[in-house]
Amino acid sequence: AAAGKLLVVPVDGSHWFSIREVLDMLQQKGHEVVVVAPEVSLHIKPSKTFVMKMYPVPFTREEMDKVF
Repeated sequence: AAAGKLLVVPVDGSHWFSIREVLDMLQQKGHEVVVVAPEVSLHIKPSKTFVMKMYPVPFTREEMDKVF
């Protein structure tokens, strides 16, 4: 973060909601934020305040919904 760039690999769920606010504040202060997340997730979605990089996972949204 001292260089103005931050790479975030979040965990889906309540932790994401907490860190999301921090990421928004860092972006407002001029930091470049990159979030790396799976293609299928419950709460992690693209935003205008950070760059989103997604990676493939071996299950679909429907399969994940069924498990939960």
